[in-house]
Amino acid sequence: MNKKQILFVALALLGSEALVAQTEQAENTSPWTREGYVGLKLTQVSLTNWSAGGDNSVAFDLQGTYQANYKKGKHLWNNRLELAYGLNKTGEDGVRKANDKIYMNTNYGYSIAKNWYASAYATFQTQFSPGYDYKVSKDISVSEFMSPAYLTTGLGFTYEPNKIFTVMLSPASWRGTFVLNDRLSDEGAYGVDPGKHLLSGFGANLKGEVRYEFMQNMTVYSRLDLYSDYLHKPQNIDVNWEVQLNMAINKWFSTTLTTNLVYDDDVKITQKDGTKGSRVQFKEILGVGLQFNF
Repeated sequence: MNKKQILFVALALLGSEALVAQTEQAENTSPWTREGYVGLKLTQVSLTNWSAGGDNSVAFDLQGTYQANYKKGKHLWNNRLELAYGLNKTGEDGVRKANDKIYMNTNYGYSIAKNWYASAYATFQTQFSPGYDYKVSKDISVSEFMSPAYLTTGLGFTYEPNKIFTVMLSPASWRGTFVLNDRLSDEGAYGVDPGKHLLSGFGANLKGEVRYEFMQNMTVYSRLDLYSDYLHKPQNIDVNWEVQLNMAINKWFSTTLTTNLVYDDDVKITQKDGTKGSRVQFKEILGVGLQFNF
């Protein structure tokens, strides 16, 4: 290799190092912060002549979360997507759904004071597949895709003092409850008038979010939604409180614990005696398995 070739290689290496340095600097100064994970949790139990009794079972739960937030100058834009689906099979009961969620939220704000933003938001939530109340019937579904589905949008104010804590208050929010399945619509499920596919409400919404890494590789995300409909029993506040605890063992394995508490006065739960009424709903999912963080 002659001197000209050596000089060319040296200049090329220096140029590539400068380009990498500029790219890293641009990434470090990017107004976007992104994070998420995809996880698969598997459980299997097999029993043969087991004196203590029990049933064979197999279950899986697939979860994914992605968050992309933008903050630069006077502009704030937070986006979050959550997807989950799980099935289990115990003994001769057949395959049953254990987890099902589609959740999307976007919130844009424009700074009006320190840590305060005039904002607009939209939230959408539904599920992938039919759900059943197996105490009542294993053949007639009590929910379907887009039955129900919830779309909430409104104007208000966002308070974000740091990356850990965010509160969004909207005194002017529209919420639509969609029931597109004809049978469920005819039954007046989820508060819609029989035969109608939409329950429309107008009220106030308060959403609080906490994202915190309390120990290394251990993070908690908590979201509390409160909604009061001005036009229909405003004293009955709908509550949706979710907590997601993620404990990463390494890049590929983790333990997750998710809890969800819901109260909606328009959702009537069938009791053992056949009566229906509003009840506090609670779900808890604990899983250990594969997880890829990005």
